Amino acid sequence: MKAADMAARARGETGNAGVQGAGARLAAVARRAVQRASTVSLVLYALALGAGIGLATADYATRGGYPFGGVAVGAWTAWPRTGSVGADPYARAVNARRGEIPLAVGEGMLLTAAQDDEGQTLDAACTYIIAGITPPARAWTVTVAGRGPRDPARTIVREGYTSTEILRDRDGRFAIGLSPEVQAGNWLPMPRADGPVRLALRLYDTPVAASAGTLDRTALPAITRTGCAA
Repeated sequence: MKAADMAARARGETGNAGVQGAGARLAAVARRAVQRASTVSLVLYALALGAGIGLATADYATRGGYPFGGVAVGAWTAWPRTGSVGADPYARAVNARRGEIPLAVGEGMLLTAAQDDEGQTLDAACTYIIAGITPPARAWTVTVAGRGPRDPARTIVREGYTSTEILRDRDGRFAIGLSPEVQAGNWLPMPRADGPVRLALRLYDTPVAASAGTLDRTALPAITRTGCAA
């Protein structure tokens, strides 16, 4: 082989080696870029997932009643600290979302009920009797609420009763009918055709506000289911 041919062949092999090296370097750079992009995408996905789960759980926790700090008394739950300075962040979030000013410890106490005396969830398709007495208080109110929107097709004629307007028996006891259909006497209509509901009993200027743990079950109205729609 002539010297010129050998030199040309050597130059060609050197050029091919250079091209292959450049290709390898480009492939390595591309792999690193893909790995970096995958890591960034994974981090962004994890952040988005965490934010979504956090928002969803916070929405659920503050959409209904207070999630923590309750004192169970039969079917009712007393909330003695929701209006205090030391209220937990969830209670404050619930108050802010509702746009309500909670009762302070010296003003009164809130009690809620999401089930009847048998432990069954209060259902808008059922009928209940709320009967008995309340703890000593200057005044009180009982209202019906619950998760979910109200049915726009229903005309809500009343959402609650106060201690000054409710009809009572001679011994001071009262009975309220909570049902989808109209009833005689003290009647509270259901806010929707079905779904869970919740009762709220607010006691104003009551001595039990500072000692919710001493509340007696017999001092609160009984909640009795009398029937449900077929």
